[in-house]
Amino acid sequence: MVREFRVRREQVLPATPEQVWHAVATGEGNLGWLYPMDIEPRVGGAVSRGQATVVEWEPPSRFACRSADQGGFSNTLDYTVAAHGDGSARLSMGVHWVHTGVIDDGWETRADAAEKHIDFYQHSLAEYLRHFAGRRAVYVKATRPDPAVSGSLTAVRDRLGLPGAAGAGDTVKVTLPDRPGAPVEAVVDFLDADFLGLRTADALYRFYDGSAWNWPVWLGHHLFAPRADAEPVTEPVTEADDSTHAWDAWLAEVAP
Repeated sequence: MVREFRVRREQVLPATPEQVWHAVATGEGNLGWLYPMDIEPRVGGAVSRGQATVVEWEPPSRFACRSADQGGFSNTLDYTVAAHGDGSARLSMGVHWVHTGVIDDGWETRADAAEKHIDFYQHSLAEYLRHFAGRRAVYVKATRPDPAVSGSLTAVRDRLGLPGAAGAGDTVKVTLPDRPGAPVEAVVDFLDADFLGLRTADALYRFYDGSAWNWPVWLGHHLFAPRADAEPVTEPVTEADDSTHAWDAWLAEVAP
């Protein structure tokens, strides 16, 4: 038996094709909106996430990578970048899963989660390019070990101090564990039943409620240090240890 899942999204981004290429096809760029994923820049090159391999490499217009396992499952991620005019670019982003053999009961759940996560990542990419393009980032991730329950995102909002009536586009004051002291001004740049995005002057804070898929609550933040562009790089930094510890402790105390 062969089963497939495809999703494709297109968007016009407020950046040049070269800036979009850097964001989607380099490890440094991925840290600003997605997650750590080092990419060896050539066909046949290694991709650190999912033990994938680069299968298309045509800078600055075409990049694709594919991973496969012994169970008959393959996952292809591809990007096509083109100039759109007025200094903007059009990005076509796709995910293609193929599974041969026995399909487990979790296929539909994973497909639904993948499609919704892609929409959130697509939004985060635009936010990164609009506000932080070219700035170096570090990635902070924390996860609760237990599956989320209904109301988990409300609990996250409450712990942040986000007003109950706040919606996407609102400017709010929130309390962040990696910013001790007075509440920080942030824009609610994304909000729905499964995801919350906050943008501050130097960070994209991302919160994920996995209750719809019996997954945990987790977070993946992108921190843009004020002096990051001026400081020389001695070795890649993917995670900020102090912030990670702070958010781990914070998330452990979120109820329910």
